[in-house]
Formats: sequence, structure tokens, C-alpha cells
Amino acid sequence: MSNDPASPSGSESVSEIVALTARLRAFRDERDWGQFHNAKDLAMALSIEASELLECHLWKGPDDADPAKVREELADVFAYALLLADRHGLDVTRIVTEKIARNAEKYPVAKSKGSARKYTELGS
Repeated sequence: MSNDPASPSGSESVSEIVALTARLRAFRDERDWGQFHNAKDLAMALSIEASELLECHLWKGPDDADPAKVREELADVFAYALLLADRHGLDVTRIVTEKIARNAEKYPVAKSKGSARKYTELGS
């Protein structure tokens, strides 16, 4: 296993993502819900579930959300994200790994460590 955060953690994790996506697809198909799972509606559902996750934190301290509610909403977010990636034929491990690599370029440790500034504000 590599210590590089930009590299996948191995084929076991990739297989788990593929298997999880297949389980979601089977659950959907058993109910004939695929007809409703076009890219637009999946993206909308993902956004709605992310908003429900935000609602878990509304009017609370940063660490005071109910863990059971966070777990439930986060599961919905992941499920819709995986189904949306599947709809677009995207390899989740690959696209996240590529995004980490792009962010590593935009946010070099020497300039960004301990800072919440956007990469455009880090200076040269």
C-alpha cells in the first residue's frame, strides 16, 4: 500500500466501490427505478441529500450534530454520488485520485499548510 494520498489504496478498495455500486444498481433495478435515475435527477437528488446533511448541523455547534442522522444522510449522499458516477461511466477511484493530484498542485504544502485561503490567494 502506498503512503501517497494521491494514489489509490489498492484493488481491494476499488473492488469494494465497484461492488457497492453494483448493489445500489441491483436495488434500483429490482424496483424499476432506473427510469427515474437520469443524470439530472441524480444530481438533484445528490444536492437535496447534501442539504439534508447540512440540516443536521443547523443551529448547532460544529461537533453537535446527531451522529445517527449524519450517518443516514451521508449514506444517501454517497449512494447518489456513486449512482451518478455510474450513470456517467466514471471510475470513482480514478476521478477522486486525479482530483487529489490537481489539488496538491494548487495547494502546495509550503504555501497552504494551516491556511484556509483559496489557492488563488496563496501568492507565489
